Amino acid sequence: MKLRVLETLKQAKRLIIAVVGFTVLLIGLAMIVLPGPALLVIPLGLGILATEFVWARSLLKKVKTEFQKTERRSNYGNETK
Repeated sequence: MKLRVLETLKQAKRLIIAVVGFTVLLIGLAMIVLPGPALLVIPLGLGILATEFVWARSLLKKVKTEFQKTERRSNYGNETK
């Protein structure tokens, strides 16, 4: 009986995280064309989803890597001497 309750709670937690994560992610995607900080909200949504889903964790790592590459390219030659 307790095992079934624990499994149900685990599934409920996973469902809530999925709903919140996808909602934040979709809001971030909408902010690409609407006013708002899309570049902050999209990784936030992926971060929420990454707590439960492996695919979101790997996608978040790719996004972080691309941001770092872009940051390095934008800072290239701008170092203070």
